[in-house]
Amino acid sequence: MSGRDGQRGRGRGGRGRGTAAQERNPQPSPSQGRAPGGRSGGAPPQPQPQPQPQPQVQPSDLRDPSASTISRELGERLQIGSSSGSSQASVPPRPSQPTAAATPESGSAAPGSSLPPVSSKALVFPSRPGFGTVGMKCRVRANHFVVKAAAKNVFQYEIKIDPEVKSRAASRALMNKLIEQFGESHLSGRLPAYDGRNILYTAGSLPFTSNVFELNFSYKDGREKTYKVSIKFAKDFDLYSLIQFLQGRQRECPYDTITALDVVLREFPSQNYVAVSRSFFSPEFGSSPVGDGVECWRGYFQSLRPTQLGLTLNVDLSATSFYKSVNLIDFVLEYLNLQSVPPHGFQDRQRLQLQKALKGVRVETIHVKNMLRRYRITALTPLPASKLMFTIDEGKVETSSRGTEISVAKYFRDNYGALRFEFLPCVKAGNDSKPTYLPMEVCNIVGGQRYIKKLNERQVTQILRSACQRPADKERSIIQLVKQNNYNLDKHAKQFSITVDPNLTTIEARILPPPRLKYHDSGREKMCQPSVGQWNMLNKRMVDGGSVDAWACINFSRLGGDVVENFCRALVSVCNNIGLSFNPNPVDVYSRPPSQIENSLREMHKQSVEALKRMNAKHKQLQLLIIVLPDSSSLYGTVKRVCETELGIISQCCMPKNLSKCNDQYLKNLSLKINVKVGGRNTVLEDALNKRIPLVSDAPTIIFGADVTHPAPGEDSMCSIAAVVASMDWPWVTKYRGLVSAQPHRQEIIEDLFKVDRDPQRGNVAGGMIRELLVAFYKETRTKPHRIIFYRDGVSETQFKDVLLLEMDAIRKACASLQEGYLPPVTFVVVQKRHHTRLFPENHNNRDMMDRSGNILPGTIVDRAICHPTEFDFFLCSHAGIQGTSRPAHYHVLYDENKFTADGLQVLTNNLCYTYARCTRSVSIVPPAYYAHLAAFRARYYIEGESDSGSGPSGRGVTRDSSAAVASSRLPTLMENIKDVMFYC
Repeated sequence: MSGRDGQRGRGRGGRGRGTAAQERNPQPSPSQGRAPGGRSGGAPPQPQPQPQPQPQVQPSDLRDPSASTISRELGERLQIGSSSGSSQASVPPRPSQPTAAATPESGSAAPGSSLPPVSSKALVFPSRPGFGTVGMKCRVRANHFVVKAAAKNVFQYEIKIDPEVKSRAASRALMNKLIEQFGESHLSGRLPAYDGRNILYTAGSLPFTSNVFELNFSYKDGREKTYKVSIKFAKDFDLYSLIQFLQGRQRECPYDTITALDVVLREFPSQNYVAVSRSFFSPEFGSSPVGDGVECWRGYFQSLRPTQLGLTLNVDLSATSFYKSVNLIDFVLEYLNLQSVPPHGFQDRQRLQLQKALKGVRVETIHVKNMLRRYRITALTPLPASKLMFTIDEGKVETSSRGTEISVAKYFRDNYGALRFEFLPCVKAGNDSKPTYLPMEVCNIVGGQRYIKKLNERQVTQILRSACQRPADKERSIIQLVKQNNYNLDKHAKQFSITVDPNLTTIEARILPPPRLKYHDSGREKMCQPSVGQWNMLNKRMVDGGSVDAWACINFSRLGGDVVENFCRALVSVCNNIGLSFNPNPVDVYSRPPSQIENSLREMHKQSVEALKRMNAKHKQLQLLIIVLPDSSSLYGTVKRVCETELGIISQCCMPKNLSKCNDQYLKNLSLKINVKVGGRNTVLEDALNKRIPLVSDAPTIIFGADVTHPAPGEDSMCSIAAVVASMDWPWVTKYRGLVSAQPHRQEIIEDLFKVDRDPQRGNVAGGMIRELLVAFYKETRTKPHRIIFYRDGVSETQFKDVLLLEMDAIRKACASLQEGYLPPVTFVVVQKRHHTRLFPENHNNRDMMDRSGNILPGTIVDRAICHPTEFDFFLCSHAGIQGTSRPAHYHVLYDENKFTADGLQVLTNNLCYTYARCTRSVSIVPPAYYAHLAAFRARYYIEGESDSGSGPSGRGVTRDSSAAVASSRLPTLMENIKDVMFYC
C-alpha cells in the first residue's frame, strides 16, 4: 500500500418508506433486469419506524452547520473516560517490582468485557465485540515470531550532534566511534541502541545525566572533522504499561516502550545493511538487473507488533530498486538505451531525462588517486565540458592562475589528463552560488542508493518476478532468514534481555463460505455458487443487462479494417448472448492515425452527433465508443481525459494484441465492463435480493469507499487525487457512483468531503463529495440513508486518529447540511493492504486446504492471536491466489455506531468481495475501496495525460515543464452523464 490493494466492510441502512414509496416508484423484480426500489418487503419482521421527513436536496437557504458544535459532539462520542481520579481507580494496582515478560499471562481481555477508561485527551477505537464463529475452523501459520523481554528499566537519552549531521549512516558512524572510544570509560561498558537520529536507549542508567563528548572523525576522502556529541537523560520506563496493554487491562498503547524494543532489534541490521523505512537490503541477500541502470536488491522487513499473543516480530521478504554502482557514463548509456556515446552529445530532451533520473544521486570522483570525494548531483549543465566556463578559486592552483576563467575540459586537461567525452554535459553539485562541475566520466555512482523515481512497466515486471515466491518457498525463506539473523545471539538483544522464538506462529483461523450469486432468470443457471473464489459466465445472463443503441468504434492501431469489424461483430454477439441489449449496427467504424488523437476524437464526436440527428435516433450522442489503441498504451490517459471530461462519452479501450486473438474469455470480460459502464448490473448477492443481509437489508444503507492516490516520488509539483464512491442501489449495493477531487501534494486527509462555498447571490452553499453522493442516493432511492458504512483505503496506523477525526467531522457536517438533526449512524473501517503479515497453510501437502497456487483458501479469516489485543480488527484473504503468496487485507474498525458483531462485519466484507464488476473472481479488497482506488487512478490520467505511461526511451515519462506543473493542480471536471455510471471500471 503507498502502490495499493485493500478491503472494506459495509454499513447498514434504516428501513424504507413502505408501500407508499413503492407506489411512488414501483420497480420490477431483479429477474426482469430492473433496478430495485426502496421497498421494504422481505425484510425481517420488526417494528416499523416512524416516518421521517426527507432531506431537502436543494441548497437554497442552507445554513453552515456549526463546525464547533459538530466537532464537539464528535469529540465527545470518540473519547471516553475523564481526567478525574475516578477514571484511574479501575486500573489494577502497579506492583513494586514487575517480573513478568512482555507477553500476556492469560491472554487478552475477553471481547466485550469491561475495559478501563483512558485519559480524557486520548482517542480510542472500538473494542472488539467478540470473536467470529462463522465458517470452517482451520489452522494457519503467520510470519510473526513471539518476542519476550524481561521487565527491566529502559533508559532514554537525547542525542545532539554539533555540527548537525543529516545522514543516518554518518550519525551511526559517529555514535559507533563514540562507543568504541568512550564505552568502557564513560558509558559503564553498556551497549546502547541508537535510532540514527536523536534518541539513544540503554538497558541501565549511564553514570551521568548529561555529558558532551568531542570526537575527531576521519572521512574516506581524507578529510577530518571535529564533532561534539551531547548525551542527555530524557526519561526511563519499565514494561509494566506494555504488559497491562497486552493483557487488555489498559486501552492506551505504550508506543514509546515498543519503539525502544524495536530499535534494539534493528540495531544490528541498521549497522550492516541499507535501511529503507522498516526494511533492510543488501546484495548478499541477492540482486538482479532490471534495466535502465537499475537493479533489484532483496532484503527483509521487520517490525515489532503488539498482538493478542504479546509482542511479535513481523518478518517478511522484501525487494526494491537501487542504482547500479557503475561509472556514470555506463549508467547513462543503459538508461537511454544507447550502444555508445553519441559523438555530438545528447539532445536536450535526453539531458532533461537524465537530469530527472540523477537529481539527488551521490557520486564519488575517481580522477585523483587515493582520494575519493563524494558529491550530490543537483543538475546537468546545458553546456558541454568543452564550453562550460568557470573561475578558478583561490587556494586551488598556483597564485598566477587565480581568478582565471577556464573551461572544465581545459582545466582537467591541464591538471589530470584529457577527457574522452568533453562534448558531454557536466554534473553540477553544490548550490548556485558556489557550484562544482564534474565531467561525467570521472564520476562513479555510490553503491546502496535506492532508486525512488517511477519505474517503467518492464522494470516493475522484473522486480515482481524477482520477489514472487510460492507460499511454501516463501515460508522456508522467512524461516531461514530468521535463523540466519539469530536474534537470540545478538549482543544488543542480549543486553536488553530480549528473546525471539525462531518458529512461525501457528494460529486458529476460519474459512468463510462463499455467497450465492443471482443471475437473470432467462439463463440456464439462475444461481451460482463460486468455487475457490471464482466462477464463469457459462450458461448465465447478467441480472440487469444494459442497453447500447448508439455506438461507434475508432481504430488508432495498425490493424486492418476487416480485423476491427470482425472484432466488433464478435463483441456484439457475446454481449447479446450474456444479457446486454446491443445494437449490431454501429454509427460508424473509423480509422485514424494516432498522431492527432485528440482532434480525431473531437471530430468523430461531431460526426456521430450529426449522423444520429440524421437518423432521428433516440440518443443525441454516442452511448459507447470502442477505441482500439495504438500498439503502445501511452495514449490511454489522453483518450480517457478527452472522452470523460470534454465529450461526455463512455469509452472502452482495447489493445490490438487482444483483438488479434479475440478469444471468448476476453470478449466476456469486456462485456462485464461495458455493462456496468452503460448502467447495468452483472450479478447481485442472493442475500441482498432476499433482504437477508443483517444491518444492510433492513433499512436504506449507503456504502462508501474512499482512497487517495499520491504522485510518484520526485514529482514534487503534482497534486494528490482523492476519490469517493458510494452505492446508489440499496438493497442490492452493486452500483457505485464515483467522484474525484484534487488536493495538496501528498496530503492523505480528504479535503473535499464537505465544504461551504460563498455565493454572492445565495450566500453560504454547502457542497463536497459526501453531500453530493447523499443527494444522488436520495434521487435514486427516494429515501435518505439510515445507515452509513465507510471503507477508507490507504491509511497507515500513524494517520488513524487524524483521518478519523477530520473525515468523520466532514461526514457529520455533510449529513447535517441536508436536514437539521440528520445524523445517521456511521461505521468507519480502514482497509490496509500495505502490511507485511502473510498467512500460510499449516500443511503444504494438504491440497484440500489450499487453492491451485498453494495459498490459503479464499475466505480465510483471522481475528485472534496476531490481531490487536483489544480493538476490532481482522485479517481476511478473500481472493484466490494467482501467483506468488497471497496478501490478506487488514480491516480495522475506527468507529462503529451501527454496533456490528464480529461475524456481521466479517461475513458482509467477504461477501461483497464477490460483487466486483470487472471479473468473475472474488477480489482481495472490498469493492467500494477497490472502485475508489480505480477512480483516483483514472483521475490522475486527466492531469498527467500520456506522460504517465511514458513516451520516452524504455517507456519512460517525459519531463514536465513548469506550465505542466501548474496545470496539474487543476483537475478537469467530469461530465454529469459520466458521473452517473461506473466509468472507472
